[in-house]
Amino acid sequence: MILTGIRLDYAGCRDALRRRLAEPAPGRIQLLTGPRQVGKTTLLLELAAELGDRAAYAAADSPEAALPGFWERLWSGAAQRAADGRQTVVLIDEVQHLSAWAARLKAEWDRLRRRRLRVHVVATGSSALGLARGSKESLAGRFERLTLAHWSASSLAQSFGVTPEEAVDLVVRMGAYPGAFALRNDPPRWAAYVRDAIVEPAVGRDIMALTAVRRPALLRQVFAVAASSPAQIVSLQKLQGQLHDRGALETIAQYLRLLEDAYLVAPLEKHASRPARQRAAPPKLVTLSNALLAVVDPRGIPDPAREPERFGAWVENACLAFAWSSGRRVSYWREEPLEVDGVIDGAEGSWAIEVKTGPFRTADVRGLLEFTRRFPRYRPLLLCDPAELGAAARLDVPAMSWTRFLLDGPPAA
Repeated sequence: MILTGIRLDYAGCRDALRRRLAEPAPGRIQLLTGPRQVGKTTLLLELAAELGDRAAYAAADSPEAALPGFWERLWSGAAQRAADGRQTVVLIDEVQHLSAWAARLKAEWDRLRRRRLRVHVVATGSSALGLARGSKESLAGRFERLTLAHWSASSLAQSFGVTPEEAVDLVVRMGAYPGAFALRNDPPRWAAYVRDAIVEPAVGRDIMALTAVRRPALLRQVFAVAASSPAQIVSLQKLQGQLHDRGALETIAQYLRLLEDAYLVAPLEKHASRPARQRAAPPKLVTLSNALLAVVDPRGIPDPAREPERFGAWVENACLAFAWSSGRRVSYWREEPLEVDGVIDGAEGSWAIEVKTGPFRTADVRGLLEFTRRFPRYRPLLLCDPAELGAAARLDVPAMSWTRFLLDGPPAA
């Protein structure tokens, strides 16, 4: 992935920015990126309201940004406030819409440093592609990165006042886009919002406008096939065979990386002791919000009673997407006939996880136990239905419910 930085939820990003903006100015430029419709603009407006007349907010995708003198007025106003002795914050939303934004931002930041003006800068963008390209080319040593990740079940519960159980159910069935929450009881309207406000802008604008995509139709097909294969290991050859507009394997692999940079699909690598084996293995496709599964799959949201296998795949996808969005390194492991759903490295330690919905047998955890025997630094963790925790205890396998995992993540080391 091109741009990661520190991945945090809404409250975590807000608290981190508050701390950094309280430091002496001018500090490093704060670049905030993340998926569409997760609250980046809301966060900037919240900070602007808290700061009052010490803040200068501008939306780079607004009509005003196209007017002559927009950029100059923004910075002259900030400099005037800072010259009066007040620590000022410039907040620029969707900065990648400005031409040569990184070079222009670098010039202003260098000017602030030379004049010793007390001005902080926060810039946001929905596309990791655009921010990464500009920040690496022109802003080296001048910026820090934060990623406002997809919302977790706990964030949903805290912000919208639903029970933890309701929040987990929503994350699995409909994802956790905050803007879609109010539409959750109107499925057609909810689906239209996800398609029009998230999928189409991300695929049709963010990716195609900010990097060279020679075959846009193929990119859309790769996304559709990937989002129809939640938590599945799919070889590039098999993926190629499902496309109407076939492309070279290298092109398909590149488009999967672009989809990850747009926070849509993460192609997980295989965990292997040798890099060559890791690169040669097929990816495991994890769609980073189950909302995307619901609008792409014509079958819609699975019913746990009638479609237990498909529901289990959605639960596994939600668990792996949550681990990825939380900033953990996530991979998978498979040595036929054994497999581990997820191999996770993070602040809590290193875990090998197996996700099971419904009853399971000893054979279902054989891969988990074999992997942790071969790689003893990883601890086994079975994620199962709450009603099956007793069965896990009888097998003497460490376990927690997948509902609790989606709220709290893996246990602390």
